Amino acid sequence: MDRHMTRLAIEGQGLVEYALIILLIALAVVGALTGAGTALGNSLTNSAGIFP
Repeated sequence: MDRHMTRLAIEGQGLVEYALIILLIALAVVGALTGAGTALGNSLTNSAGIFP
């Protein structure tokens, strides 16, 4: 019984590690898209200001 519980604990730990990696990747993607969106918005605003 002890070996079975240890195996489940190890599998659970692996799932938590995968979840943390996915969370970090998602946060990086959101940050990158936010930065890119802000830069694109500023660029379009500046371009629109050139035309009368």
